[in-house]
Amino acid sequence: MKVEIWSDVMCPFCYIGKRKFEAALKQFDHREEVAIEWKSFQLDPSIVTDASKTIHEFLAERKGFSLEQAKQMNERVTKLAEKVGLEYRFDKAVVANSFDAHRFSHLAKQFKLQDEAEEALFKAYFTDGKNTADADTLCQIGENIGIYKEKVKTMLDSEQYIQEVNEDIEVARMIGVTGVPFFVFDRKYAISGAQESETFLELMNKVQLELGAK
Repeated sequence: MKVEIWSDVMCPFCYIGKRKFEAALKQFDHREEVAIEWKSFQLDPSIVTDASKTIHEFLAERKGFSLEQAKQMNERVTKLAEKVGLEYRFDKAVVANSFDAHRFSHLAKQFKLQDEAEEALFKAYFTDGKNTADADTLCQIGENIGIYKEKVKTMLDSEQYIQEVNEDIEVARMIGVTGVPFFVFDRKYAISGAQESETFLELMNKVQLELGAK
């Protein structure tokens, strides 16, 4: 079974969705046969990386909220994250364009380390307050998961994986993805959003039954 996950590093529900999907996977009897592939998606391609601006300020500006409303919204999301064991630190988060982080994910896929890369990127963004558009940050994340810094730097200094990221985004557009996370199972069924683990498990069991019937 192949599961493709369209996601964005700066999407708080994508990290929550990852945890809920992982919880379902632990209960799935055929989990060893599941191949997971992360796909690139940008919620806002126009974002300019700005370490001087808080996520609260960014959200308030983009959505037309007051700063207090933005803080309250992020606080609600923080509580949702806590329920799946995640610590969100929006007070530390750096507003960053995610394109290079997606390129890094594609590089990690070549080393069979894509899931580790996605986990590390989410943690860097939501918990550690790291600038995930910064080359040094991405090089360090690479080293932490087992990719030489030089490999990451060479990739970032080139045009490598730009086409792959754009292709992921185009495929998402073609299949009607308007928000993330978006999970596609064997290019036949889809789950949109950070649904409960039971929803993921139910669908995986359904796909497995169909696979067994072939």
